[in-house]
Amino acid sequence: MIAHHVLFWLKADTTAEQKEAFRASLQTLEGVEVVKNLHIGTPAPIERAVVDTTYTFSLIVFFDDLDAHNIYQEHPLHLAFLEDFRIYFEKVIIYDAQ
Repeated sequence: MIAHHVLFWLKADTTAEQKEAFRASLQTLEGVEVVKNLHIGTPAPIERAVVDTTYTFSLIVFFDDLDAHNIYQEHPLHLAFLEDFRIYFEKVIIYDAQ
């Protein structure tokens, strides 16, 4: 099992409508046939020193194995998301775990 966790910090001038479109595009990634499970979230209202709540969106995608992850990376839905929405990224951090 591979967990692909992406944290997105969107630019400060991103509008509410752009954020809605961003989230909707993230949701399309569920259509990639190798995706086992997908969760899109925003920071939970948890105030602890060890919790980072500065990001805008969290995306967690689960795959059976590394081959599935690699297929996802080159899939047209993933590439379309990057093409259309990377202009909104201020910062992105990815954690991949097995």
